[in-house]
Amino acid sequence: MSHRIDRVNELLKREIGTVVQKDYEWNGLLVTVNAVETTQDIKEAKVWIGVLGGKSPQPVLDKLNHDHGAIQKKISRRVVLKSTPVLHFRHDSSAERGVEIVNLLDEVAKLPTAKDTEA
Repeated sequence: MSHRIDRVNELLKREIGTVVQKDYEWNGLLVTVNAVETTQDIKEAKVWIGVLGGKSPQPVLDKLNHDHGAIQKKISRRVVLKSTPVLHFRHDSSAERGVEIVNLLDEVAKLPTAKDTEA
């Protein structure tokens, strides 16, 4: 991937994250923008969203995908690009998997350990 696309991805990630946090109320959920993958022509972008604190991320994704036009408009005012990419929101479960792994490691740490038996 080119350096320019990497910079565009990071810029979009930061700005979309700001819009998602300031303009939406998630009722106890933590919603984060984990990554943005823009196509080479900067016409489309997949936005990977992490949702913690709820059972299903689907209502969050439905709302963001429904409002993608308004979000794009806000982004276009803040980010100067030839064209603002069409945003497609996807669920990123990496944060949830990380929490599960940490919980499993905590459980393993509580298990009794074998004693050293040197003869």
